[in-house]
Amino acid sequence: MSENTSAQRPRVIGRYDGVERGPLLIAIGSMHGNEPAGTLAVERLLEMLAYERINRPSFTYRGRFVGVIGNVQALALKQRFMREDLNRCLNPDRIDALNPADGLVDEDLESYELVKTIREEIEDYEPTHVVVIDLHTTTADGGVFSIVNDSLAARAIALDLRAPVILGMLKGISNTSLHFFKVENTGTETVCLVFESGQHDDPLSIDRAVSALVKTMRSIGAVHPRDVEGHHDDILRESTEHLPDLVQFAMTYPITAADQFVMRPGYLNFDPIKKGEHLADDINGPILSPRDGLILMPLYQKLGDDGFFVVDEL
Repeated sequence: MSENTSAQRPRVIGRYDGVERGPLLIAIGSMHGNEPAGTLAVERLLEMLAYERINRPSFTYRGRFVGVIGNVQALALKQRFMREDLNRCLNPDRIDALNPADGLVDEDLESYELVKTIREEIEDYEPTHVVVIDLHTTTADGGVFSIVNDSLAARAIALDLRAPVILGMLKGISNTSLHFFKVENTGTETVCLVFESGQHDDPLSIDRAVSALVKTMRSIGAVHPRDVEGHHDDILRESTEHLPDLVQFAMTYPITAADQFVMRPGYLNFDPIKKGEHLADDINGPILSPRDGLILMPLYQKLGDDGFFVVDEL
């Protein structure tokens, strides 16, 4: 367990207010502490917005943009989480039962403060609607895609990013940002999507996350299309033109630390796999693929609850 210390960063990375009222766009970076690209992308975007305001008088932003850090403690230690995956802790009943007077630690503290911060931003701005984009990266290369829930509005934003969109993923996982950030828990019309911008340590992952944020701003009407430079479209298209547009979740392979799971090397996101293929090993021996499909998020790190996912191209 750990305590929140003054050496850790503030949860709010920064905010930018437009000259006109509009949507509240909230970007969450580093929901996992070993994924700094999202936080760095938010910092860069805030610098870009400040530059536009000073150097381009014609630039107009509608609404408010806020960047927040998901797991402050884990980011300070550069590890995925403290005690448990924060992106499996966002259960409304659990969070509502948390009391800071009890001395919250680890992911109890992180989930409480993250939700409290976002609710306060919504209450302060009173937006027309809320859009939450949760920025992630993967341990394997080739991981540029979006994950959405059943919201058609979220699907429209994700498709406009021109990166693969994963449907049905919420059936294989629970208590994530996609499950939590909706009107029942925010009190305001809310759309949420996850964007995976690439491998953890790839500098291009930051560029892709920035472009995804800019294109999201364009999609929701926060910025005018004329103010969005074409290279943001190019960055994402060049990274995803060889990938499928739309895929459907098929299965996940859940693991625990006791399993001693080890993924076989060399797998990239969206690599085709065959039924019976030797994908990984654990304490019980070889793990064979139970079906044909495309592999997604093969686990090449020590911490994690899923060894790999399998999806089907639509």
